[in-house]
Amino acid sequence: MLAKMTVKNQLTLPKAALAAFGGVEYFEVSTDGESITLRPLRRSRAGQVRSQLAALGIVEADVAAAVDWARNADE
Repeated sequence: MLAKMTVKNQLTLPKAALAAFGGVEYFEVSTDGESITLRPLRRSRAGQVRSQLAALGIVEADVAAAVDWARNADE
């Protein structure tokens, strides 16, 4: 299989190569200087966690206060 690079440095990957990764929107890209490796990134649960925190009324300042409290708990 071949992948073509466009003038905008975008790669067009063959459908057959992506068939096993249905639903994957992002790939982690790494290189060893001789080859490029793509690893699928599954959606994280960060959005779910943020939604749950919002439902509980927890805001960013609450998290910062909790971290400060935990760091100073032994003092």
